[in-house]
Amino acid sequence: MSSPDVAGILDQSKELDRLRKDQEEILLEINKMHKKLQSTPEVVEKPGDNSLSRLKMLYIQAKELSESEVAVSSQLLSQLDALIPSTPLGQQRRRMELDFYTAEGNDQKKKRMKADPDVPRLSPSLRNHLDHLANLKGEQVAARVTQEDADKDEWFIVKVIHFDRETREFEVLDEEPGDDEEPAGQRKYKLPMSHIIPFPKRNDPSTAQDFPSGKHVLAVYPGTTALYKATVVNTRKPVGRKLTSNYVLEFDDDEEDGSLPQRHVPFHKVVTLPEGHRQ
Repeated sequence: MSSPDVAGILDQSKELDRLRKDQEEILLEINKMHKKLQSTPEVVEKPGDNSLSRLKMLYIQAKELSESEVAVSSQLLSQLDALIPSTPLGQQRRRMELDFYTAEGNDQKKKRMKADPDVPRLSPSLRNHLDHLANLKGEQVAARVTQEDADKDEWFIVKVIHFDRETREFEVLDEEPGDDEEPAGQRKYKLPMSHIIPFPKRNDPSTAQDFPSGKHVLAVYPGTTALYKATVVNTRKPVGRKLTSNYVLEFDDDEEDGSLPQRHVPFHKVVTLPEGHRQ
């Protein structure tokens, strides 16, 4: 192999490193935008706000960088194919050199492909989301369970036992089953990730959303472990530099003496109402 050939291959490998670093920077920006929109979704309704346009542009940039990485990788493979003899020894050499230049990146791609055979490569945002879900072990979350004997879903608090990245399923434990359950009859469920909603962190009010008045939410009814649809009466108000820890809510079907009582619910027991909610 001549020196110019080696230099060309090294240049391509450096370009791959640059593209991956650029992708990491774009991913950080995307995550910042996600956090902003999750904490203050109403900002997109303000005149002149460009949050969604900015997020779209970031995704376009991430897509272009990903396509460039594929192109550079293909060029690198072509260079190696042209220089390595098509013999068993040459094939072995080719495999060793590819491992040298791709190293950890190749291993990560193989793992992602195994996780979902229909998707050759996970997007950075999805990969980051799966990492977050895997870290929920031992945490309490809101879970949707469809009852076999009724045409309705029930939402209640469960504890995460395990998250399987390959099947995208949670194994969860209902630590306080209903009155009709056997004594000490804690129940386990396997649920898809779409049936799980993480709660805001109890010790970090910044992870909660500031729902505007009139917004429909899903919240834990006081004194129970069940979640029901409710309407925000008052948003959390600033107290000094902090926010109060409760929302004032009116729960559907909670009528008393012809009116809905206003109930205070801690911020870490209130989440966004899922689309298509039925209960």
